[in-house]
Amino acid sequence: MAGLEGKWKLIDSKNFEEYMKAVGVGAVMRKLGATAKPSQEISRDGDKFTIKTKSAVKNTEITFTLGQEFEETTADGRKVKSVVTLDGDKLVHSQKGDIDSTITREIIDGNMVMYVSAKDVTCTRTYARE
Repeated sequence: MAGLEGKWKLIDSKNFEEYMKAVGVGAVMRKLGATAKPSQEISRDGDKFTIKTKSAVKNTEITFTLGQEFEETTADGRKVKSVVTLDGDKLVHSQKGDIDSTITREIIDGNMVMYVSAKDVTCTRTYARE
């Protein structure tokens, strides 16, 4: 988990528009979302973790304790119940709502790779350290 802490900038995205379609994002917002190049900051204070995501389209922030459920409003406006856990070195963010989704973050070759999935669609977003 310690390897994920820090500031990250999106450098590559595959299948994000299909993921947004799977979770019900409208066409205009999908176009905006597909062109956004968000940055993420992951920090820890004791047992509390914070993930801040910033882009030209929308900024979000979540704070959580591993294994404890919390309410979240996703960047696309869905209200979900979320739990974030560790699976080895992977941070697994499970969102339960009208449409369930999972976000898995891990370090591969020095980059943070996010696998974002809903229904039968998976998107891969790669971030480099800022």
